[in-house]
Amino acid sequence: MNKQNCNSLLVVENLVKHYPVKGGIFKTTVAHVQAVDGVSLAIKPGETLGLVGESGCGKSSLGKTILQLQPCTSGKVTFNGQRIDQLKHKQLVNIRAELQIIFQDPAESLNSRHTVGDIIEEPLIIHRWGNTAQRKEKVLSLLNKVGLPSAAATRYPHEFSGGQRQRIGIARAIALDPKLIICDEPVSALDVSIQSQIINLLLDLQKDMGLALLFIAHDLSVVRHISDRVAVMYLGKIVEVASAEAIYHKPKHPYTQALIAAIPKPDPRQRQAHQLLEGDVPSPMNPPAGCRFHTRCSYRTELCTTQPPSLVGCGNGEEIACHHWQDLCFSND
Repeated sequence: MNKQNCNSLLVVENLVKHYPVKGGIFKTTVAHVQAVDGVSLAIKPGETLGLVGESGCGKSSLGKTILQLQPCTSGKVTFNGQRIDQLKHKQLVNIRAELQIIFQDPAESLNSRHTVGDIIEEPLIIHRWGNTAQRKEKVLSLLNKVGLPSAAATRYPHEFSGGQRQRIGIARAIALDPKLIICDEPVSALDVSIQSQIINLLLDLQKDMGLALLFIAHDLSVVRHISDRVAVMYLGKIVEVASAEAIYHKPKHPYTQALIAAIPKPDPRQRQAHQLLEGDVPSPMNPPAGCRFHTRCSYRTELCTTQPPSLVGCGNGEEIACHHWQDLCFSND
């Protein structure tokens, strides 16, 4: 473990998550979906790491596997100095008080049969926090913290808008004062105006509570606004990690360059040459040999088709997974 990882709250090392594909009369395993394939990352206390990539690249699978909502195929997950990927369910309960998640769709993640007060109080009951009166008071405090009236405690999720339901989900996530929250595309189902409100709420809570965030999204503009560093994921692998400013002002990896070039410009007078990617995203059941991006990359060589690249440091905390990293990291463009 390097020095950076020693100071980190969360350390993920060579994490793999493969889903079996069943087929035939006897439903035997005929293939595997390689959703996450050798991902390593680290998050420091109070830091926000944005995780971006095209739909289906494995972002949500990575988040759920870190939380052990889905068991990992191999690799290590260390949280707050304790390895958690090998813990049993009962042992994980205590860990999850400090490691929470905000789901993408609040309508699906909130129990429609429970009142908002019951939903927010549930983690407090599970972890035996306080007595009944203390928990009720805590629920009202949490509602106020996320910008909802105390009267919301007696109402049901369907009585609220999408943005308000996400605030309920956030209140539940922070109920036990966690150290890290995995935000699994928490604003992708919301209107743009509501997205900014939720992002600002998360930033305020992070400042007040010292939260670390793993912010998963496909909207690069949103990720730029909230993240300290950004990790770019392609077909189950991390291809670039850098500060948010470095990613948006001078991306190194060809895939990152294409993603940044595709961001719409609000000023019609600004013209930008779009860097179009060749072909389609390969199937995660049968990913290409060598570098997984080589089928769509203009820099590809014979080496790219046979040997997978490793994440290599470019300086200033930046990393890139490309055989041509020296040209890409130290070019003067």
